[in-house]
Parts: sequence; C-alpha cells; structure tokens
Amino acid sequence: MATDIVGYSRLMEANEEQTLAALARLHGTILATEIGSRGGRIVKLIGDGVLSVFDTASEAVSCAMNIQKLLGSEAELRVCQEQIRLRIGINLAEVAVIEGDIFGEGVNVTSRLEREASSGGICISDAAYAQVKGTAHSLFKDGGDIRLKNIAKPVHVWHWPQAPVPRASGRPVVAVLPFRNLREADDQPFVADGFTEDIIGGLARFRSLSVIAAASSFAAQDLSEDTTEVARKLGATYLVTGDLRLAGGVIRATVRLIEAANARLIWSEKYDRCAGDIFDIQDEIVRMLVSSLVGQIHNIDYQESFRKAPDNLEAYEFYLRGLAHLRGYESDDNLKACEMFEAAVHRDNGFALAHAYLALSQIAVHGYAKAPPDVLRDCTSLARRAVLLDEAESGSHRVLGLALLYLKDFDGAEGELRRACALNPSDANAAVQLGGLLARRNRVEEGVRWIDEGMRLNPFPPHWYYAVLALQLHIYLWSESMGLHDSEVMDDRCINRDDA
Repeated sequence: MATDIVGYSRLMEANEEQTLAALARLHGTILATEIGSRGGRIVKLIGDGVLSVFDTASEAVSCAMNIQKLLGSEAELRVCQEQIRLRIGINLAEVAVIEGDIFGEGVNVTSRLEREASSGGICISDAAYAQVKGTAHSLFKDGGDIRLKNIAKPVHVWHWPQAPVPRASGRPVVAVLPFRNLREADDQPFVADGFTEDIIGGLARFRSLSVIAAASSFAAQDLSEDTTEVARKLGATYLVTGDLRLAGGVIRATVRLIEAANARLIWSEKYDRCAGDIFDIQDEIVRMLVSSLVGQIHNIDYQESFRKAPDNLEAYEFYLRGLAHLRGYESDDNLKACEMFEAAVHRDNGFALAHAYLALSQIAVHGYAKAPPDVLRDCTSLARRAVLLDEAESGSHRVLGLALLYLKDFDGAEGELRRACALNPSDANAAVQLGGLLARRNRVEEGVRWIDEGMRLNPFPPHWYYAVLALQLHIYLWSESMGLHDSEVMDDRCINRDDA
C-alpha cells in the first residue's frame, strides 16, 4: 500500500510549520496506528508518502478505507483551513525483501496506482480487488484497463469512492504552467516567464480561486510528466497552459484551460496585438486573458454545484449557486440567492465574498434602489464586515460601493469602486459599475472609458453592461437639460445587476 499527500508542495509553501506538524501526526499517529492494528508494517517513508505491506489485500483495503474516513474529521490535519487529503494505491503481488526493504515490479505498480487515485480516494489493482471481502467489494467502481508509466502491460483498476470527492476547500485550485516562447529569433524581446508570472498574479487577485504560487509552477516545468501528473503533484483542479509568438510585427498569445482530472481541454483562445511597447501590450493581453479565464472557471463550477445534493455542498459551492440565482430573472431568484449566501456564511463565517453577496442579494430582494433605508444600512454594515474579513478582496469593495450608491453616498461609493478596480484591474464588473457611477455624476467621458474597459476585459458581456451605458447616458442628457446635479438624479434606474 502506497500513500501520498495531495498538493504537498503547495501546502508547504502556504505554511511550512503547520504542514510539518500535520505530517508528523499523520505518519506518527494515524497511519502507524491504523496499519499496525491490521497486521501491516510500514516499510519506509518516501518524502510525504508511506509504503507499507500487509498479510492480505483485504486487510490493506480495509485499512485504507478507514484512514480516508478518519482524515476527514481530523482537525489537527489542517493547513491554512485546508484539510489534508491522501491518495492511496494498493496492489497484490510478490516482492523481494532485502534488509527490511521491498523490491519488485509489484512495488512499482503500487506506486503508480497511488497516482491514479482521486484526492481522498483509493485505487487498487484487479488482483487486489479479487481478494476484497464483504460489503467493501461493492463500493469500488470499475476503472477498466489503464496504462501506467514505465509499466509494460495495462493494469485493470478499481476506484473508491465511486463518486468524486469534494475539494478540500471547496474552491478551485489553479496552476499556471510556464508559457512556451515560440521564438523566431534569439533576440526576440518577449519574455514568456514574465508573462506567466503576470497571469499568476492576476488570477490571485480573484480571491474565490486558490492559485498555485509561481515557484511551484515553474518547478513543475522540470518534470518530464504529462499534465495530469503535474496537476496531481501540485494539487490543482485546473491547469492553464499557453505559448507566445512574435512574428510579422504581431504578438500572439494562445491560452488553454485544462480540467486536470481527465486532461480535457475546456477552453482555448488566441489574443493578437500589434507589436509596440512590449510591456504595455503584455499588460493588456494578461488582463483580458485573466478575466476570461476566471469567467470560464466560474461557469464550470456553477454547473458542477447544481449537480450536487445540498448536504454535500461546500461554502464556495453554496456561494456559486447564489451567484447563479442572483443572475437569474425568475420571480424567486433573489430570495433563493439569499438562502444560498446565508448557507455559505453558515458553512464558513470567514468567507468574505459570501457576506458581501448576502448583502447584495438582500438589497435585490427589496428592489435595489427601492429598498428601505434601514435595509440599506444593514446591508452596508454587512458589506463592511466583508471588507474587514478580507481587505484585499475587490468583490467586497465593489458590493460595498453599490450599497453606498443606493444610500446616495456617492463619494463613498466612488471610493469603494475605485478601490475595487485598483485591487483587481481584471475585474470587468467593477470597471463597468464605476463607469456607470461616473456617468451618473456627469463625468461622462471618464465613465464611458471605464465601461469600455470593462467590455474589453469581458468580450462577451452580459446585457446589463449595455444597459448601464445606455441608462447612464440617458440620465446625463436628461439631467443636463433640467440643470440637475448628481444627487438629484438618483432613482431606480441604477446599476442593478452584478456578476462575480
């Protein structure tokens, strides 16, 4: 039996002290106790992994299942609020024992099976499955014949659990692999590594994502393995890959979004720009690319969240459902959005965006600008709490800005929306909403520039982007003809939609 910690490098990078403490407890207490109680023996530790042997395959499988169930409830096995998870592989084979260590092809197969297991799951060979007894036999799903690295013959595998295991934090983990530089000449000035780092930094501004740090992503470049293996080592849900080319005075960036579990290409896009100031062009492409990537990832996760029973949802998944309802147009969508955001806050009281969007959904229930003053004040307080929970979350500042807008605190609203844009230049919604507010305040030219920026960042914008532009221009022309100031033209024709 072979075990390995999912995303160990990422956990070490996040908090080395917590990770090492959790590793010591995992190896010294949980694994040692469970393996020993079933007649097994730990042969050796391999980094963060453990290799052990048992008298029977049935005992090994029983041990593995119990270990995985125990890990889910171990509070001491958390690193930065993320539960440590294992992948476990089991094989039945003869081995050679030399000075206490074990050798043979069966050991190599076991190690490869561990890599085929899902996060929090077990992958066993057909030989081991044949020896499993009792009800455990029916709990495994047939994985068919697969090819294992450096193993000549295909191996028939079985998986537990049959259903996918939820992510440890509920939030997608994204790794950006170094972009390839498709050079025409050695003196090409485009630096792909800098481009990659900018994308990582841009994605990290969206706090609803967990983004693998640049050091780990660049280290993965040296691994001679396929994308799914790299994703396993990094603990990533999604991989971003791409390449850059400068030819004929045109810079082309190609980006691909890959679902790590099955190496499925989800989305691909090309961005072309005329070569000029290389750094200005790089910044423009990165911002467009990041905005599109985040939208694609969120759309996939929206769909996935609705396939799960409510009892199995994480805070982030309740949050995604809330966003889907907030975007909807059914009569009860806003109420359902409130329920989802309340559930997200209940699951994770430190989730800033859940607090922010709970405030926005409550404003929506009461008709946005038509909401009573006491409701608006309560929602503003809730949005301020979201900002306190995570000062760097642009979405919280954006929602607070909208709440202040409805309270007719235009200076406060503008300050928060500008703060949101500064924190996350790739947040298209913040740009459009700031533009709408500025146009309302009779600063139409600047407002239109911000709205145009939002539409550039989001090439397929929702309808409310156009509505904001049209309504704010209409209000401006009307107020000019009436000689009114911004505080006098505030009515319910305001920015009344929002997407994450």
